[in-house]
Amino acid sequence: MKIGTHQIENPVALAPMAGVTDRPFRMLCRRLGAGWAVSEMISANSLLWGSTKTRRRADHSGEESPIVVQIVGADPKLIADAARYNVAHGAQVIDINMGCPARKICNVQAGAALLKDESLVAEILTAVVTAVRGVPVTLKIRTGWDTQHRNGERVARLAEPCGVQSLAVHGRTRACGYATAAEYETIRAIKAAVKIPVIANGDIRTPAQARSVLEYTGADGVMIGRAAQGRPWIFRQINHFLNSGALLPDPSPAAVRDIVLEHLESLYEFYGSATGLLVARKHLSWYAKGAPGAAAYRAAVNCAATVIEQRALTLNYFNSLADQGNSLHEEKQSPSAN
Repeated sequence: MKIGTHQIENPVALAPMAGVTDRPFRMLCRRLGAGWAVSEMISANSLLWGSTKTRRRADHSGEESPIVVQIVGADPKLIADAARYNVAHGAQVIDINMGCPARKICNVQAGAALLKDESLVAEILTAVVTAVRGVPVTLKIRTGWDTQHRNGERVARLAEPCGVQSLAVHGRTRACGYATAAEYETIRAIKAAVKIPVIANGDIRTPAQARSVLEYTGADGVMIGRAAQGRPWIFRQINHFLNSGALLPDPSPAAVRDIVLEHLESLYEFYGSATGLLVARKHLSWYAKGAPGAAAYRAAVNCAATVIEQRALTLNYFNSLADQGNSLHEEKQSPSAN
């Protein structure tokens, strides 16, 4: 698969997630098999570009190509300016967010709210493609604003002639949030309607689900979001299954320990000790979810006051799992969970 001139090594991508897909997590997921990784969304509001948060989000040092940066906004000129700004700071692909369901984004008519105004969608896409000629522009959408207005296929049909190079579709409307199961009929219709690559997103948690969604929709790839939280090796597992039909087991507790410690060090380096300590907490909770003794570990590690203490608690916990020969996700493998 290609996005513009960029050859993508495999069809499994890391979805953009605010507060999650920072540079350390993107680089980890790429190392563990993601074909490409999309950044946290960056606001088109230039007043925020000097903030610490935005400067971090625009830092792509050491990342593998293609560097995909997602921008969000509602004004065509501002989004075009933001696209140029991010290309100047290393972006190799610009992704436009028209899928975020968050109230604070939709209340300013950005994200998924844009799906209610198809003429504005076309205006924004044209402005961005024109602003960064030679740099691929991609789009992420939901299937529509609500179930009575599933216009994802129409949006896809207008995006292609605007110059959009690929389209990621989350199989829910904005009104659905994450409360209902994703549907893939709309993604299938979108894939049949356009010639550009289409990426399916939503409720893909296992290698078997990834293959099933690809087969049903005809999509060119899948995008993994929440299923990668605490399981960044899922990309390697999906790729292996798609290529061979065989399931790779989860990493051993010792292997997970090494991944977690690598992730911790990259967070401390990227954010600094104080912020890195705080950002790490959610990731450590995800890594431990379902494992024996996870509740006690989370309670302790969330109270750690220094990175030295956080690192030591984590090392001791995962060492204890390895020493006992425990499965990392014992609860998920119990009969009641199957």
